[in-house]
Amino acid sequence: MAAAIDQLGTPFSWGGGTPSGPTTGVGRGAHTKGFDCSGLTLYAWSKAGIRLGHYTGTQFRQGRRVTLGELRKGDLVFFGGGTGDPTHVGLNLGGGVMIHAPKTGDVVRRTPFLTSTYYRPLYRGAVRPG
Repeated sequence: MAAAIDQLGTPFSWGGGTPSGPTTGVGRGAHTKGFDCSGLTLYAWSKAGIRLGHYTGTQFRQGRRVTLGELRKGDLVFFGGGTGDPTHVGLNLGGGVMIHAPKTGDVVRRTPFLTSTYYRPLYRGAVRPG
């Protein structure tokens, strides 16, 4: 969690982020150094020695599924995508708050997801990597 928190304010960059930190992305992120959502989570978990793929759908399948009642700090929380792969991932900070890289034009930030009228209906589940 500390690694992700240290990135608060880092720009969103589509395709950005590696285990080493923020990078220039691709497409819409080609001119911005930063993280996309899965880039931020793979970076944070790499600091704990866990390697994650750089795609939200892949991360959704990497680790053990946990219920909302089992959520711990650091668990990955997933949103959107209907019946396909989730389209967004954040890192649970506890208390219904996540840290995430939301979208182009935004920055890494904390967001309450359990009480959010946007994120709560899109919640797809959680995974504990490792």
